[in-house]
Amino acid sequence: MSLSLTVTRAVASRRARTRNYARNYWPFVIPAGIVVAAIIVLPWAFTLFMSVHEWRIGSDLEFVGLANYRHMLTDERFLWSIVRTLYFTVLATLLPMVLGIAAAVCFHRRFPLRGLARTIFIMPMMATPVAVALVWTMMFHPQLGVLNYLLTSAGLPPFAWSYSAATVIPTLVMVETWQWTPLVMLIVLGGLASLPEEPYEAARLDGASAWQMFRHISLPLVWPHIIVALVIRAIDAIKAFDTIFVISNGGPGTASETMNIYLYLQAFSYYNMGYASAIVVVFFVLILMVSLVLFSVRQKSA
Repeated sequence: MSLSLTVTRAVASRRARTRNYARNYWPFVIPAGIVVAAIIVLPWAFTLFMSVHEWRIGSDLEFVGLANYRHMLTDERFLWSIVRTLYFTVLATLLPMVLGIAAAVCFHRRFPLRGLARTIFIMPMMATPVAVALVWTMMFHPQLGVLNYLLTSAGLPPFAWSYSAATVIPTLVMVETWQWTPLVMLIVLGGLASLPEEPYEAARLDGASAWQMFRHISLPLVWPHIIVALVIRAIDAIKAFDTIFVISNGGPGTASETMNIYLYLQAFSYYNMGYASAIVVVFFVLILMVSLVLFSVRQKSA
């Protein structure tokens, strides 16, 4: 009987502590819940509401159901914006990843003024994207830009850069690569710095080359950090707006009009808020799908 009574009292005491914890917990949770609802839930609910309505600024709100979503299936400009978004995302992810990993390997080695070189290398990442885009816009100018001046000084023909439909997206990718390769480098460099020295010492005793040590030791061990950098870079690239908007504004024509640019034009140039809201919903689903795929790869590689 004494053991049963002790167990009963222990259970009752635990339940009382749980109730007290819940009473003390909710006053801290409720303000956070209100903030989350105000800045995330309510705007998304309003966006979903607007996506099933037709509303242009100055006109009445009209319920149209899924008409905005059906219109996307026949809107060639929207469909091409998806293609351009994926094209831009792939290039703006792979190039910084390759260059960032190479830079991390270089900066992981000891050489004179390594700290200064690292600091200079990460400086582009510290600038705001709009400021970076403005500087590159002046550099891309066909007549007054410094890039074409350097090309002609070297005896090469001038380049169209962001003023040609064929080269505008690679040009924008070049700007993104210049600014965000340091981010990949920092993430991968952190992974390299945390690796133990014993496998490398054993590999050197066996006569392994630098490439063999990177291929069979560094790369497998630092792979989780590479996947983290890949996830961050891909999500950031698919949402890119400011660089594209400042440099090309979706042009020339619609050659660099990604989904972000297209929905911005629909909302704030054409004032078609209902259709723009539907594009936002589809864009969110696309980002969610890409994120889930990348996080799935991250979990499998962990």
